[in-house]
Amino acid sequence: MSETSPTTVVLGRFDDLLARGLRGVVEDDRNLELLADDVAATQLETVLRTRRPRVAIVDVGSLRTPVEVRELTTRHPATHLLLLADRPSSIESAQLVSFGASACLAKNTQTRDVRNAIHLASRGLQLTPRDSFGASGSGLLTARELEVLARLQQRRSNAQIARDLHVSVETVRTHARHIYRKLGVRSRRELLAPGLPGSSSA
Repeated sequence: MSETSPTTVVLGRFDDLLARGLRGVVEDDRNLELLADDVAATQLETVLRTRRPRVAIVDVGSLRTPVEVRELTTRHPATHLLLLADRPSSIESAQLVSFGASACLAKNTQTRDVRNAIHLASRGLQLTPRDSFGASGSGLLTARELEVLARLQQRRSNAQIARDLHVSVETVRTHARHIYRKLGVRSRRELLAPGLPGSSSA
């Protein structure tokens, strides 16, 4: 019997091949214990609350908005989120880390690096990508800008967003301008166009 308990892990839902690989990463490491896998996005909240894993590995594509990362880490502080995405840019990865994720890795990351990320996450450490501020000096969105971005993605009007957040319409416009500048777009239409960082593609 080892002196320390194994790190408990929950796996979200991934494509079959990736899911098998992630299960193998966890099951082949005696310092890790798989509590649940193939957890659908709709079940994630319940599983985190009832199983309380040390690390949860989640597909970024299953999240409604980046703000959900902050909400999950706030509600479940004992669980560290390790996110996997198709081809995350360094800015997107840094943004998700700023919301509380331990790391955001590409889905084609090598096995040993995923395993290392799990162990780092279990200790409460974060992997911040290099060149986080390299693309046109965009910088990271603030917590309030993230809240506005989430509502822009829901196609809510400035007046509706102002009511939601208990601020003035002019404040919403100011936040929106900062969001556009940081994400490298010129308008709400560009922001919501498929394929852009702020867009919510189906």
